[in-house]
Amino acid sequence: MRALYTAATGMAAQELNVQVISNNIANLRTTGYKKQRAQFQDLIYEHVKRVGAQASDQGTVLPVGIDIGGGVKTVGTPRLMTQGTLNPTGGDLDIAIRGEGYFKIQMTDGTYTYTRDGSFTTDGTGRVVNAQGNPVQPTITIPQNASQLTINAQGQVSVVLPGGNNTPTVVGQIGLTRFINKAGLQSIGDNNFVDTPASGPPQDGLANADGFGDMQQRNLEGANVEVVSEISDLIAAQRAYEMNAKVVSAADQMMQSTTGMFR
Repeated sequence: MRALYTAATGMAAQELNVQVISNNIANLRTTGYKKQRAQFQDLIYEHVKRVGAQASDQGTVLPVGIDIGGGVKTVGTPRLMTQGTLNPTGGDLDIAIRGEGYFKIQMTDGTYTYTRDGSFTTDGTGRVVNAQGNPVQPTITIPQNASQLTINAQGQVSVVLPGGNNTPTVVGQIGLTRFINKAGLQSIGDNNFVDTPASGPPQDGLANADGFGDMQQRNLEGANVEVVSEISDLIAAQRAYEMNAKVVSAADQMMQSTTGMFR
């Protein structure tokens, strides 16, 4: 019975949906995390009677047809790249992006990744790096004897050096990168994304200019996950899974009844 296989596709789809929702909830406190949503499409149909087909020799046509669906399939789990809440931290190298853009990170193999996680620190040489020790681009080095580190809305990094009469000295400027299709970025873990043909090429620029967002020092961007929405989606997915399971059970009982008639 086809209903068994149709309902099975529904159960598989809702199982994946629950996996996506659980990942969103698990990353509720992950800095810069962007939630995902499972998207579905119906499968191919068997056209028992095609709508509009000729119904008689007099040229009449069928006003409706008979189409039997084959179930559902998952077509994607895109990310919603909406702004997360800015949370004050007090850290001098904690930076949140308010608006468009990503931090550009240079990996050990020379390639670049992109992130909204601005929880930076310095390494043994004074370079500004992420949690994995990879430098933010352009590379900025903080002098060891520097104090009063400030980062303005444009990403300009300034420090006060000894003997400078408390006059700020600019040591670099953190850039931002944007993409035509942010949903086309591929997540690789560690809060990092890489560009793909779907995202378009990276467009480097400066904060607070040409449509880029600005930077907020001593803040971090929280995940854009809404707990109430995720729990509601989880309940809906669970109910949908249960209903598909009942269809499987009903179809099995119908098959047993049919088989019993021929014994």
